[in-house]
Amino acid sequence: MSLDLAPALSATEEARRQIEICNACRYCEGFCSVFPAMTRNKAFADGDLTHLANLCHNCRGCHYACQYTPPHEFALNIPAALAEVRHESWERLARPQALSKLFQERGVAMAGLLTVALALFFWLIAAFRPAGGEGFYAYMAHNLMVAIFAPAFILPLALIALSLRDYWREVGGGRVRLRHLAQAGRMAGRMRNLDGGHGDGCNFEDGDRFSHRRRIAHQLVMWGFLASFAATSSGTVLHYVFDWPAPYPIWAPPKLFGVPGGIAMVIGTGWLVALKLRADPNLGARRVWGGEMAFVLLLGAVAATGLALWLATGTAAVAPLLAVHLATVMTLFLLMPFSKMVHGFFRFTALVAEAGKQEKG
Repeated sequence: MSLDLAPALSATEEARRQIEICNACRYCEGFCSVFPAMTRNKAFADGDLTHLANLCHNCRGCHYACQYTPPHEFALNIPAALAEVRHESWERLARPQALSKLFQERGVAMAGLLTVALALFFWLIAAFRPAGGEGFYAYMAHNLMVAIFAPAFILPLALIALSLRDYWREVGGGRVRLRHLAQAGRMAGRMRNLDGGHGDGCNFEDGDRFSHRRRIAHQLVMWGFLASFAATSSGTVLHYVFDWPAPYPIWAPPKLFGVPGGIAMVIGTGWLVALKLRADPNLGARRVWGGEMAFVLLLGAVAATGLALWLATGTAAVAPLLAVHLATVMTLFLLMPFSKMVHGFFRFTALVAEAGKQEKG
């Protein structure tokens, strides 16, 4: 009996092995942005693999179409190989790296504990409510809320910006043109890389059936999040420019954006959880399954508690709901550079870089 003592390949080396086989075959050339980008190269540097991995949206159509998946001796599993490289790139480029790796592997526990701790913190603050103020400001002064949340939002964004700068250098991104941003925006807005490349959808949760369900769920979350962000931004403008502080009537922009946005996020995140539970975990990065699920649940909790808080206006439930909602929002902000929230930044940057690379030929 012989023993195979060959050392296991690293995630990058394994991805390189598989991509080189794909590049020789090219059967899946039209499936998504990964495959036309792949055909530009004959050899793949580490930065090339990082770029391909962040272009991949894990739709899994290529896996179910491939003739070289197990039990074939080539044992290709491109979605899993690129998922490992993708998550490693986020961890490696994050600051601090240790916190990113911890969240990916212990995401549910980490997000849960932080949310509980922050909820207690905000509940204690609400217990010493200000003398005046309406709506939420009757439980927490506006200036105090700004003083707490502004750094918790700005500092994570600064960390993400540093990570994206390093990513851009690693993948060889060139000068950014407006047309590159426009092309990336169209691709991201339509979730083009989740339609399987042929318009029939992807095979994320079922290898035998094409479906647009994951694409629609992602769009609900993305547009719901952007609408909720627009609600917060419009409220800021009304407060500081027009001297119109909260609370706002249902016809005001913060409510017109926020309520539909919250509903879309709740539906979208619930749908994504259901799809992820049905999908094959072996076609993704198994070690970060908990971190990915924690992010989706946290995003859904932000929207659900926000809607519950709005519905509870004028009742005794406002104080505890406000503490829980602010805790989920703060947790989302603080973990933004380390959770899967960062995938939106990296994938959009990858689409911008790809637009430039396509132009160069």
